[in-house]
Amino acid sequence: MDRTQPEDGKGHKRTRSAVKATRPRSSTKGPLDAADPLAPPPATSQPSTTIPPPSSSSTTTTTPAPTPPSPNPQLIPQPTPRMHPSHTPRAASPLPRSPALSPTPGTPRRPPPGSTAPLRPKDFSFLLRPEIFHPLTPLNIPPAFRNSTKQPPPETPLPELLEKGHFRAAAISAVQTLTGTGRTPQQPDPSDHVRIFDLLYTRWACLTLINSTDLAAQEVKALGDLNSAFYLSEDPTSGKTHHLVPWGLRVLNVRLQAIGFGDLRRAVMSYYELAREARVKLGEAMGEHDNSSRELWRERLEDLGVRVAGTLVEMGDVKGAGEHLRGLKVGDGGKMEMMRALLWLRLGDVDAARGCVMNGEGRGVTRGEKVVLALCDMADGEYEEAVAKWRELEEEEEGDEMVMVNLAVCLLYVGRMQEGRALLEGMVDAGRSSHTLLFNLTTMYELCTERARSLKVRLSEKVAAMEETNDGWEKTNADFKL
Repeated sequence: MDRTQPEDGKGHKRTRSAVKATRPRSSTKGPLDAADPLAPPPATSQPSTTIPPPSSSSTTTTTPAPTPPSPNPQLIPQPTPRMHPSHTPRAASPLPRSPALSPTPGTPRRPPPGSTAPLRPKDFSFLLRPEIFHPLTPLNIPPAFRNSTKQPPPETPLPELLEKGHFRAAAISAVQTLTGTGRTPQQPDPSDHVRIFDLLYTRWACLTLINSTDLAAQEVKALGDLNSAFYLSEDPTSGKTHHLVPWGLRVLNVRLQAIGFGDLRRAVMSYYELAREARVKLGEAMGEHDNSSRELWRERLEDLGVRVAGTLVEMGDVKGAGEHLRGLKVGDGGKMEMMRALLWLRLGDVDAARGCVMNGEGRGVTRGEKVVLALCDMADGEYEEAVAKWRELEEEEEGDEMVMVNLAVCLLYVGRMQEGRALLEGMVDAGRSSHTLLFNLTTMYELCTERARSLKVRLSEKVAAMEETNDGWEKTNADFKL
């Protein structure tokens, strides 16, 4: 076969296949061309997958699905994942889609613009399960109270139980109403959050009053994270977002959940979250010139500041609590100053406690300030001076239980124990039965005689025969040191 030889006589040469482009590349986009994830999508197309923006408790406007919190709630909200700029979004679906986003299954549908149809109410049935609540054992109740004819019947209304001081029976009645397990079941509607949260607050507050805080700390876990958007609601008229849980329950929840999870640092963070909200509400009230609302939120803000200091003391961070108190700005005088002075006494800084109540000349000393000054004398070991101050307060307001108990304690320290004992027993005969009074009286029984137990049992029988009061009629063994 004939082969065509090259003209130059050399061997075969391979022709280059690469050809230089004659025009620049077209501006097309493919899977490797990453678009800006922060840029809004085109108006004519809708991507098949959208990344929702991070949720915020203060700006959320979409009502979430009424689903119960997870069994292991986390009080610290987890951040929503953000798309990294280097990630490539999924390619758009070739099929046409409606510009409207599909709602999440179970989420209440928002009415169309211009429609007056209300949103579907949220379902709080997960808070009505009987397995959430613990039974209350009567074993820590003295026999004189268990066998008393003053025990209320099961059909007694809850407000009457609270009025007469039957806190243990009130805690049981609140659970029976929540779960519909009582003799006259009146279980609230799962969407009636006002009634549900009122009963829950009654239950856990009563457990705290009867020294069953550990049970309340376990039951409160059912609420989960109160900072989640599930507990928020939007006012359709004003467009503002408000919390469905009342303020008192939210503050109580902070301490109980911190005890339940065994981490008091959680309480400090949660108090600061509430304080941030209180500052926002205070600013809104000042902008609207609403004086009543402004005073309310200012008082709540000051109360949270004192609670943070108290939590730091419980954590053992005495130095941090002192620095926090020094930087705390509260109003002059009033309840907050008394609370701050008592915290200083607990920290052992008597001079700082006196500084909270001594505001220079030109103003008379109030009764609350006299109480703090008398307590300061007791902290310094000046019991004779403290006795004189308590005697003066007793003359101003005869029969004040707090004054009489402190006076009896001072009499004990100055060697007049029998006089202090007689003073406390006279208060019991007059119908007083607070935990502080009974605890101090039983302590004096232990110091006075070896027959202390028989005196304690007799004291429990005397108190059980008293009339019911809103201070709490039914007592526990801890009240009598039995």
